[in-house]
Amino acid sequence: MSDPTVENAESMMDKITEIIHNHEVSSSESESESEKYLPSKKSRLFGRQKPVHHVLGGGRSADIILWRDKQTSASILGGVTVIWLLFEWIGYHLLTFVCHALILSLAVLFLWSNLGSFVNKAPPKFPEILLPEELFVRAALSLRFEINRAFAIFREVSSGKNLKHFLMVIAALWVISVVGGWFNFLTLFYLVYLMMHTLPVLYEKHEDKVDTFAEKALIELNKQYAVFDEKVLQKLPKAMNKAKKQH
Repeated sequence: MSDPTVENAESMMDKITEIIHNHEVSSSESESESEKYLPSKKSRLFGRQKPVHHVLGGGRSADIILWRDKQTSASILGGVTVIWLLFEWIGYHLLTFVCHALILSLAVLFLWSNLGSFVNKAPPKFPEILLPEELFVRAALSLRFEINRAFAIFREVSSGKNLKHFLMVIAALWVISVVGGWFNFLTLFYLVYLMMHTLPVLYEKHEDKVDTFAEKALIELNKQYAVFDEKVLQKLPKAMNKAKKQH
């Protein structure tokens, strides 16, 4: 005869196992249902799929732009700021600045080389600097590629095939001309450098908020362009055809 205690224990274990199984099934079904309402993968600024450091080229240059090497980044920004102050506020000219910098450097090195023995210091060792040919070849190829791409964009925009690109280029050039009228070239160059040296690191720290705001702004711009396209752009060919028929 079987022990009723053992049978009760086995039936109790079966019930517990069934309850756990039903709970796992229901939880998995609820998760699959909730996944339907989850937002899609967040879109990044300019369609970026890789980290900011990788987009900027990686390596030491990206470290400097993103302030991973704070000492070097601060030194470069301070040097550029001093040069801008010299030219903009003090009124230095480029040729004068270059000549004075060379005079100071040569004087210090000359005195160090000749007076080093009197103060028990070794003369400076001048490194032999040779610029590699490959560096200039790469720079020339990059410049050639960018110029050819600019010509291709100019040809595409001026061909009249894409009205949206035409309006975007016209608007961008107009904004640049307005901003260029507010500052001289040196100040504008310094402001552009300042933005390039600060905006990437700020974006990296707050990229989720910036991407969300940019996505909303892009949606709103697309809506406004759709309204403008419907009310204005689509009516232009009709008006032009009507004018041709009248002539």
